[in-house]
Amino acid sequence: MAGAAMKSDRENRNAVILPVLEPVKLAMGLYVVATPIGNLTDVSLRALSVLASADLVLCEDTRITSRLLDRYGLNSSLLAYHDHNAAEVRPKVLARLAEGASVALVSDAGTPLLSDPGYKLVREVVEAGHKVFPVPGASAALAALVSAGLPTDRFFFEGFLPPKPGQRKNRLTELVSIPATLIFYETGPRLAESLSDLSTILGARGGAVCREMTKTYEEVRRGMLAELALHYKDAAEPKGEIVIVVGPPDPDAEKISDQEIDAMLASALKKFSVRDASNLIAAETGLPKRDIYKRALALDSLDGKKR
Repeated sequence: MAGAAMKSDRENRNAVILPVLEPVKLAMGLYVVATPIGNLTDVSLRALSVLASADLVLCEDTRITSRLLDRYGLNSSLLAYHDHNAAEVRPKVLARLAEGASVALVSDAGTPLLSDPGYKLVREVVEAGHKVFPVPGASAALAALVSAGLPTDRFFFEGFLPPKPGQRKNRLTELVSIPATLIFYETGPRLAESLSDLSTILGARGGAVCREMTKTYEEVRRGMLAELALHYKDAAEPKGEIVIVVGPPDPDAEKISDQEIDAMLASALKKFSVRDASNLIAAETGLPKRDIYKRALALDSLDGKKR
């Protein structure tokens, strides 16, 4: 009996009282509605009211959005809007707005326009003279940021890095000097390689890998980028939605002159290979391994000519 009572108590605590949502008359325009990123209770009453009342709801995947609507007993009119049909659907949406309709835009999870085609629709809606109403709520990027334990006063959202290694490294080189916490989206298959590139190019910085935020298997792993790269290199490929948060460059770090770096490299090259010497000096200085490696190659080549 005691076990049954405890189970009943847990069920009562986890139960959600569903609001009674009566459709209301919405002003004509586009409503950009944030939806939960995992936990279906992370949705605002205003978002539910808009979804219940809109003449049309645009969504990436009707099956995913239907799960949210079913959870709250909503029977909204859905239309798929994603990368593959966006150009075809946008004129139809603009036509509906011109007729005085209210249209809601949602993504599969979180706040629309972040790494999805929604911004093109918003741009054309604005250009056509229609109103755009933000309905704020959950965001994977912000959930990860506030969980990471890294500075939050300034942050830069990069989204997904290029999948090809060369392009990814070039892009990271452009981000090195940004004086803010960096936020990236990533997939499980590319996580270890991306963390390795982050460590190599951005140098000795703290970071966090935030996975499955707000879901049952939510996980936040914190550490230096090199440590995180090593962990995920040896670990099983992680599943689910992943956000990487990287701390900003240290503004108080003393700048090391090129002459000092060359002297440190020259000493290290007497004992180690070019790669090992580069890794050692990069770890000691916190400077990007890529830059140190280039200087080490130049020094080693010069030293070889002297010999």
